[in-house]
Amino acid sequence: MDDALNKLGAYLSGKLGPKLVRFDVALGELTIEVKRDSVRDVITFLRDDERCRFASIIDICGVDYPDRDERFDVVYHFLSPWLNHRVRVRVPASADTPVPSIVDLFPGANWFEREAYDLYGIEFEGHPDLRRLLTDYGFQGHPLRKDFPLTGFVELRYDDELKRVVYEPVKLMQEFRNFDYLSPWEAMDTAIPGDEKAGPAEEPKGDS
Repeated sequence: MDDALNKLGAYLSGKLGPKLVRFDVALGELTIEVKRDSVRDVITFLRDDERCRFASIIDICGVDYPDRDERFDVVYHFLSPWLNHRVRVRVPASADTPVPSIVDLFPGANWFEREAYDLYGIEFEGHPDLRRLLTDYGFQGHPLRKDFPLTGFVELRYDDELKRVVYEPVKLMQEFRNFDYLSPWEAMDTAIPGDEKAGPAEEPKGDS
């Protein structure tokens, strides 16, 4: 399997030239990294070339690397039923530079791109309806970014007087972000009440 994927990677490298930055084979899957401006050309080639025929889109997701200048990777997964191979396409992106949409190439990419926009804030240029998909109306921020607080920024509740859902700043009963991770059971020096009744375990009696 790895030999076939390496041959396919070398074939793609030769055909795509500078559009393909690099390729790698690991764990039985081929991963190619391509330039952002070339992603549509590369995906079109993967779909239409007779030696590829990656005609089925499986997923599009985001990955966040906050310390990088281009903090995101947009990751596409395609399947070729004819080759029985999968390919993973990685495209670097930033919060300010949109990635070309592939909805017209693969209509199934519509909601995948909306999900990546909703959860990471990745923009897709040319998307016909780029709006939030999973979060609620009025949601602030993008919850899968690594700098997004676990508690979020607002909480919602139903107000019986107003007869509608209202949003309010998060109110924490305790500061969840400053745990010392010390279990109270590990810190106890005395026995738990009731344990004093338990005597030492008796030795099992042998057969007489």
